[in-house]
Amino acid sequence: MVKTELKKGYYTPQEVADILGLCRDTIWRYIKAKKIKVIKLTEKNFRIEKKELEKFLNKRKVKL
Repeated sequence: MVKTELKKGYYTPQEVADILGLCRDTIWRYIKAKKIKVIKLTEKNFRIEKKELEKFLNKRKVKL
């Protein structure tokens, strides 16, 4: 299901959706449910740190 390796340090919600092969709305649901922590850069600009994404994937036992 995971399409690529994690190479960068920070990802947009859209990039995470693309990596995981999920809809962007699904990623936003995870963020709102606090399943994935984000860093808020501006009012509409968020990033997901690589370690937070790896933590989320490990909880779900998804391998890259």
